[in-house]
Formats: sequence, structure tokens, C-alpha cells
Amino acid sequence: MTDAEIEQENAAIAKAYKELLKVSYRTLSGDDKKLIRSAFDVALDGHKDQRRRSGEAYIFHPLAVAKIVAQEIGLDATSIAAALLHDVVEDCDDYNIADIERLFGKTVAKIVDGLTKISSLSKEKDMDVSLQAENFRKMLLTLNDDVRVIIIKIADRLHNMQTMDAMRPDKQIKIASETLYIYAPLAHRIGLYNIKTELEDLGMKYLEPDVYNDILNKIKESKEEQDLYIKEFSHVIKVSLDKENLEYTIKGRPKSIFSIRRKMMKQGVSFDEVYDKFAIRIIYKSDAENEKFLAWKIYSIVTDHFRPNPIRLRDWISSPKSTGYEALHITVMGPKGRWVEVQIRSERMNEIAEKGYAAHYKYKQDSEKEDNLESWINRLQEALENPEVNAVDFVEQFKLNLYSKEIFVFTPKGELKSLPKGATALDFAFNIHSEVGMKTRGAKVNGKLVPLSHELQSGDQVDILTSESAKPNANWLDYATTARARSKIKSALKEDRKKIGEEGKEVLRRKLKQLKVTLNEGSINELVNYFKLKTSLDLFYRVGIGTIDNAMLKDYASSRSNALMSFIKNKITRKANIKKEDLEKEEITANYDSLVFGKEEEKLDYKLSNCCNPIPGDEVFGFLTVTEGIKVHKKNCPNAVSLQSNYSYRIMSAKWIDSTQQEFLVQIRVSGIDHIGLVNDITKEISSNMHVNMKSLSFDSDDGLFTGKINVIVKNNTLVKKLIEKLKKINGIDKVNRV
Repeated sequence: MTDAEIEQENAAIAKAYKELLKVSYRTLSGDDKKLIRSAFDVALDGHKDQRRRSGEAYIFHPLAVAKIVAQEIGLDATSIAAALLHDVVEDCDDYNIADIERLFGKTVAKIVDGLTKISSLSKEKDMDVSLQAENFRKMLLTLNDDVRVIIIKIADRLHNMQTMDAMRPDKQIKIASETLYIYAPLAHRIGLYNIKTELEDLGMKYLEPDVYNDILNKIKESKEEQDLYIKEFSHVIKVSLDKENLEYTIKGRPKSIFSIRRKMMKQGVSFDEVYDKFAIRIIYKSDAENEKFLAWKIYSIVTDHFRPNPIRLRDWISSPKSTGYEALHITVMGPKGRWVEVQIRSERMNEIAEKGYAAHYKYKQDSEKEDNLESWINRLQEALENPEVNAVDFVEQFKLNLYSKEIFVFTPKGELKSLPKGATALDFAFNIHSEVGMKTRGAKVNGKLVPLSHELQSGDQVDILTSESAKPNANWLDYATTARARSKIKSALKEDRKKIGEEGKEVLRRKLKQLKVTLNEGSINELVNYFKLKTSLDLFYRVGIGTIDNAMLKDYASSRSNALMSFIKNKITRKANIKKEDLEKEEITANYDSLVFGKEEEKLDYKLSNCCNPIPGDEVFGFLTVTEGIKVHKKNCPNAVSLQSNYSYRIMSAKWIDSTQQEFLVQIRVSGIDHIGLVNDITKEISSNMHVNMKSLSFDSDDGLFTGKINVIVKNNTLVKKLIEKLKKINGIDKVNRV
């Protein structure tokens, strides 16, 4: 570079720095400016020899990120300093975290450390999905240290997205997908709506450039007409608002390209048919007391002139969204028969909507109780620290809870609870308290009994019925949708299986004693090998639920007593003993041996696909091909995303199961001589003596004779045989057989 160019660049850097101080949303004190200045000096020194892909000096990047943090998000001087320093420790050997702490104090160092950790995670070259998910989880753990880490990370990502033109196309696609997958939902959740919108639009620009440019051009073409329309609409309302002496501004706001595209896809319409391509925002000045009153006053003025759509009234002033967002949204029929969305906000509400987290804390009084954002961070922390959930599951769950629209439901005492849309009665039980969830027996919604899988709607009043004897079962995982409920149910099921295992161990000890075999480490090892299992708990659990029955144990004992044969057999097969620590692992492994499809868990013919070669135990889905029937793919198969987005109607849910742990529905037919109390005798035998779960039962009586059908759920054939034997002994029963 020539001297003139260097001088020019230095002038540009100085200008960018001055600009940063000028645009800060918060008023900066003298000390704040000093802190930012010294952070700028360290960043300048740390990045002095670095350039970006585009060729410009690297320091422009931290300056741009700091500007987003200061102006758009409105954070304090500490965050601005941390944003300036966010890449220093990672990119420059002269500075480490200890230096940052010495120069700028603990808080800045903690934030910079968090940011360094996150970016060192994402630098690991093109990792597979689960690694990336694990890193995302680690990144979220920093939320609790300091939420500013994530906010600066989002600002960093926004600037990278704005300046991605110089990158390789494959890199652009990878970064854009990650942005839409993780960063946009996060920005949405922290209440940074403007940044979320920009991230989504930029993500689309790189992932679907043709569609993006097409919509962009159409928006430009219709801009003039749109501005005129907004003017015409506003003029009508202005006259009435002025009569009431209100201080306000009216703005027209075009919808984002991403949301227009989403509407086109969802409703299957063209660009011209999307009716609300813009919203009108009325922002009014008000003191705290009259805020709500004025919002409804403006609402009534707007609806005096234009007919509202009653289904599309959203009152987020009375119950704010959990991101802290407050506003009144109405959709009205404007001139020329077009629907127009009108958003009514006070200046305070508008600031919270634009700045999210930062404004939220500016207005929050110390006396206020924990707000939604904090309780969300705390709930998230709980889910993160649960080591049993694998990372991919966690990210999927987390995304559900991030983007999900909310519903508001009431407890019997009238308290308001917010849950993600799609939440069930069971999720509500766990939302109240995990103990309530664990003991749930049933639920009443608006006074009517409903199944636990019942999907709740906004405004429902939910009453959970509990019982000391109730406990989670595996089906609950099909009903629960929130991360919290699912992780609690999984832990409880694990405990439950352990208990059955302990009982199974005692049963096994007794049964082996009759077969003259002592239960010790050697015989456990032999048994685990004989039944092709992995851990001793596997063995005890299967004895406990009756999958391994007397006949099987007799076969084992006889194979053992034939010493010469077994000696020769062992010599040939050379089955290695299982290591002690593996044998004593406290887990029940699943011996996946069959694939089931759909909600009904049917067994169908399938082929395993060659692109990802799934093996038993992998997370999979079925894809209905045109010529080859059902093909099974791994969920993280390279082709999965395109199949799921282009042919979602051909996707079937599928999972590997362990048929020894699977429950089956069996129908038993009984007939005999009718007498009073017979049904009671039968149900007592089934439920209290055998602990078998009944699904349905029906009896017909005809001239003193009866026939009945009983549907029961059992784990294996042995239980069915036992049940039939017991039923035959009941007085009056003549025939019992399995259908």
C-alpha cells in the first residue's frame, strides 16, 4: 500500500470510531468513553497486521460489530468494549484473557472469554451435525454467565452476513444455513426483531438468491403505489387523532422478504396475492398510567373508520409475549378493499420492540418480579444441564421452544401461564412443577376430562388431576412436546427400569437356585453372553418384565450342564468374557432388531438407503419412493434436508425398536356361564393380580351365557399364557383363548 492509501485508511478508521461514539443509544459518560477508547486501542494493536477477505483492514469488523451493539441493540459501554475486543484474544498472540482482565476488569474479560470460546467452536472445520449441535449447546451455556455474550455474537454474525460477498459460495451457504437455523431464532427470542428480520433476509439472499431477488424487485416496483396507499390510509386516521390532541407518529413498514416468501409458501399464493405486505405503525407518547387506556382509544378511532377483522386482534399489552414484546395489533379493511395490519405501541413499547433486551432492562424496576426473559433463561439452563439429552435432540427441542408461537392458558386459580403453541395437557403439568408432572393422572380442560395428549389452545383453563400412584410411562414421550417435560420423563423412565431390574435380579436368583446354578459374576457373564445382551442390568430388566422366562433359563442351564459340549463350543466360538465395568454399567441397552413406521408403529417392508447406510439404533425416517417402496435414511443424512423440504408429504416417521422391550396389544376371548360379579372377578384378576394394563373390554350376555373380548397390553408371550391360565380358574368361565 502507498503512504497515501495508508493515510486514507487511517482516516476512515478514525471516522468509524467517532461515528461509534456518536450513535450510541445510551448516553455515554466520560468513564464510558475512556473504556471504549482503550478497548479500541487494544483492538487496533491486536489486529494491526490483519486484513479481511475483502482486503480492508480487519479493525473495521470489530468497529462495525460494536456499532450494531451500541446503536441497534443499545447495550452499555461494557458491551461496546467487549464487542471491540471480541476477536483479539483469538487472533493475536500478544493478548490473552488474563491481560484483558487486567486492562478492563472481570466483566469485560468474562464476555470476551465467552465469545472466544464460541468462535473457537465454530472454527473447527465443517463438523458433522452432532458436533455442531454440541457446540451450540455449549454456546447457550454462556447465556447464563452473561446474556451479552450471545447478543454480541448475534451482532458479529449480522456483520459477517452483511459482508459475505467475498467468500466462497459453499462457505456462504454453510454460514447462511447456520444463521437461519440458530442465530435468527435466538435474535427473535431475545426480542431483537429488526436484527432477526435482517438475518432472515440475508440468509435467504444466499440460500435462494433467485427467489430473493425476484421478491426484492417486485417490492421496489410496487413501492410508489404502496407509499401512496399508506398516505391515503394515514390521512383518514390523522384527522381523528388530531382532534383528540394526541402526540403520535404514523409509519408504514414493509414486511420482510423472508416473511413474504414464507406467506407465499404457506398459503400457496403468488406475490401479488399476499395481502398484508406492509403494516402501519402508530407510535404515541404517553405516561405510564394512561398507556393502556390510550392504546385502546387509538384502537377505537381506527376501527371507527375501518372495519376490523375480529379473528386477527392481538392484545399483547394485557399479556406481553415472553420476549417482553407489548403492542396492540389489529387487521382492518382499508381503502380499495385491502386488509391492513395496524400496530399500536407507546414510545416505551416501541423501544422494547426495537431494542429488545436492552430497553427491557432500562424500563424494568428492581421491585418487579422475575420477568419472562429471565425465567426463560433459567428454564433453558435447567434443560442444558441435563446430561442425558443428546445434543442433536437438544437443539431440535430448543428450536421448538425458540420459534414457537405462544399460547396463554390459565391455572384453576386463574394464574396465566405461557406455553409454546402445540403444548399438551401433560406439558402444562410439568410447567407447573416437575413433581406435579410426575404424578399426573389426568387433566380437565375447561371442566371437561381430556386425554393427556390433548393439545391446549389459548384461553383454556387447565386443571391437572394427580395421584400418588401415578408414574410416567413410555407413551408420555409421544404426548410431551416441551424440552423440560421430555427430559424429566426420560429420567423417570430410566429410574423405573432400574427398579424393575433390581426385582428381576431377585427373581433370577430364585429361578437359578431351582436349576442348581448360583448367581455370581461368572454366571451373570455367561447369561449376558448367552442371551446376546450387553450389561447385567439388561439381563435383570428382561427377567423382571418376563421376556426371559423359565423355559429359556432351562435351556441355558442344560447347555451349561453338558460340560464337554460347551467346552468344545467355547473353544470354537471363543466368546470373550465381557469386561467387569461394561457388565456393571447402570444402563439398559436396547438390542435394536426391528424397524417400525408411523404413529401406529407398524412393521412394513423397507430397504436401507445407500447414501447414508443406517444401522440399527440410528435415528431414521422413511421415504416413500416411486419405484422401490420405503427407503430408510438417517436423520442427518446429507440428502435428508432436501428430501424433507421438497417431498415432505412422502416422509414417514420411523424408529428402531427392541422387540424384547416392546409392548404388544393382545385380544383374549372368554365365554361361559354368566353370574353377578363376574366382570369384577375378571378385571380384578387382570389388573390387581397380574398388573397387566387393559385397553378395552366388552361383554355380551344372552340367556345366562356370556361372551367377552378383552384387549390387554403385554410385554411378551409368557405373560399372555399366564393370564389365560389364571382366567380359566375363575368360577363360571368355560373357554379362554387368544384371538
